[in-house]
Amino acid sequence: MSETATLSAKFQISIPKAVRTARRWKAGQEFAFIPKGTGVLLVPVPELAELAGIAKGARAKNYRDRKDRF
Repeated sequence: MSETATLSAKFQISIPKAVRTARRWKAGQEFAFIPKGTGVLLVPVPELAELAGIAKGARAKNYRDRKDRF
């Protein structure tokens, strides 16, 4: 799928319908823009409910971070 869009004078871009439909994006959905080289990744920000259970089994006890390294 290779769709294009034009940046408006108000710096807005309409996402082509084929892309919205394929990704099941809805109006009002929040997105993050992640710079990558000369381009940008457009990534939907997940709802809190979508993250439930993502770290199942994770334990805070005995967690290591950079402070305990030499």
